[in-house]
Amino acid sequence: MINQKALSVFIIFLTLQANIYADNKDMKIKLNPPHLKEGNLAALLERRYSCRDFQGKTLNLDDIATLLWATCGRKYDSLTGATRTIPSAGATYPLELYVLTGENSTDKLKAGAYHYLIEGHALEMIIEGDKRLELARACLGQDFIREAPVSLVIAAKFHRTTNRYGTRGERYIYMEAGHASQNTYLAVTNLGLATCVVGAFSDDSVKRLLSLDDDYILLSVMPIGYPAKKLTWVE
Repeated sequence: MINQKALSVFIIFLTLQANIYADNKDMKIKLNPPHLKEGNLAALLERRYSCRDFQGKTLNLDDIATLLWATCGRKYDSLTGATRTIPSAGATYPLELYVLTGENSTDKLKAGAYHYLIEGHALEMIIEGDKRLELARACLGQDFIREAPVSLVIAAKFHRTTNRYGTRGERYIYMEAGHASQNTYLAVTNLGLATCVVGAFSDDSVKRLLSLDDDYILLSVMPIGYPAKKLTWVE
């Protein structure tokens, strides 16, 4: 004969476990709106440079949120109807962004790899743990990538664009990646940070690191942090 009390306790236990699993699986880190500082474009272009020497200083999550949004974030312009911070051929939006952080890399994120959810302006952890050393090795042993607090990886699902434009679409995707990386440069410069576009890496190694399938093409890696050397600018 079934013990009704024991059965009720067991059902409650299963319900709680299911809720905990669902909460963990669906947990996303909602990001604050971007907070670009005032400044003119000429000054940002003048001060933009490729940095390969970073401090270990912790980054602010709001700064990361701002530079992700600037790279290819969601917006709406009632005048033009534009919905992203960069142009995309046929509004096919092939780009996907990933963020790798280490211990104490940011004020609010655990060490791990995150997927930037463009539509929701949020981060979703896909891998737990500091993977910067593995990323540096995948980038042919470039140590400054391991030393940077954060790295941005730009990838693309080519079929989103090539299904409409054929092989010509490949050219459009590389153009879009250029728009995105330049936006990143300008955003980090605006925030007092620095970065560098890295194109030398093992595609297969980075894909394995991020658990990406064959639909993805890796385009660039951009380590980000405070520059080790304080530069002075002539106004």
